[in-house]
Amino acid sequence: MTDLSSLQSLEAEVLAAVAGAGDEPSLEAVRVAALGKKGSVSEKMKTLGSMDPETRKTFGPALNALRDRVSSALAERKSALADAALEVRLASEKLDVSLPVRESGLETGRIHPVSQATEELVAIFSAMGFSVAEGPDIETDELNFTKLNFPVGHPAREMHDTFFLPAKEDGSRLLLRTHTSPVQIRAMEAQKPPIRVIAPGRTYRFDMDQTHTPMFHQLEGLVIDRQANMSHLKWVLQEFLKTFFEVPSVELRFRPSFFPFTEPSMEVDVRCRKLPNEIRIGEGDDWLEILGCGMVHPNVLRNVGLDPDAWQGFAWGLGIDRVAMLKYGMPDLRDLFSADARWLAHYGFRPLDFPTLAGGLSS
Repeated sequence: MTDLSSLQSLEAEVLAAVAGAGDEPSLEAVRVAALGKKGSVSEKMKTLGSMDPETRKTFGPALNALRDRVSSALAERKSALADAALEVRLASEKLDVSLPVRESGLETGRIHPVSQATEELVAIFSAMGFSVAEGPDIETDELNFTKLNFPVGHPAREMHDTFFLPAKEDGSRLLLRTHTSPVQIRAMEAQKPPIRVIAPGRTYRFDMDQTHTPMFHQLEGLVIDRQANMSHLKWVLQEFLKTFFEVPSVELRFRPSFFPFTEPSMEVDVRCRKLPNEIRIGEGDDWLEILGCGMVHPNVLRNVGLDPDAWQGFAWGLGIDRVAMLKYGMPDLRDLFSADARWLAHYGFRPLDFPTLAGGLSS
């Protein structure tokens, strides 16, 4: 028979176990032992059904009160343990709010200066009405040389100047393009004049020093129209250089030169000021060679099926790496391909700084 003293003893035992639980798993074990399906308090509750009504009136409220006090003690102990665990965690995981916030990858990443310069050039010439044309890095001899009026025996056709792939069974050889001029041929064969295109891309030649690398980036421009002439060419180059170097004006000097695919051909110098560690475009009394250009050779027009008596045009080519060096003050071309993250962090551009004529090319 159940008596009140046994309930008091049980309560004291359970509450002592609750108070002695050192962590939440231990406390959960105490709860199951007391209030679980076969717990000590639950077993007492099961005896109520077999009691006579008078006894049930006495022990029923006492058992319910015991169960409530045990449940309350368990909840309080669980809360105390959670608070203690939080205190320990806070003590071990201190945060120094004075430290600078770590930048995300989007902030720490940088756009390579060559990629940035290419985007700037595309933005400038697109505003002039030029479209971007592309072609493969591996070209045929016909497109890279023959249709561009390179004569048989020209030095550029030799292995000491050009990267050739192994010969095919018929003796022909593919090659790594030495310029982006084959893209001009592809453009003239694919579309009818008038044509205004630029062709940025990688090119390959046997060369390696402070201002040359075996692989470099080039941009060429081509205009084919009935009235295209030298004055148009000069204006395009002046506007391009003025906008790219972000100066109010530039002065150009055209010198006679020779390229197989243009006649007449010219090297273009830009007025500048040469300082010990800097070249300033658009001022001073020095001159710097900046690009090559000329009127498209009649033979090139014939090779793509255009009548040179009806159509004429002009073309130019420049090294993207070189103009990037001049604009951003980089002393050695080889650093562009060094894969040095520290160098890129210094000279690179933020990913979201898109070059635009309205917002600034190199903000």
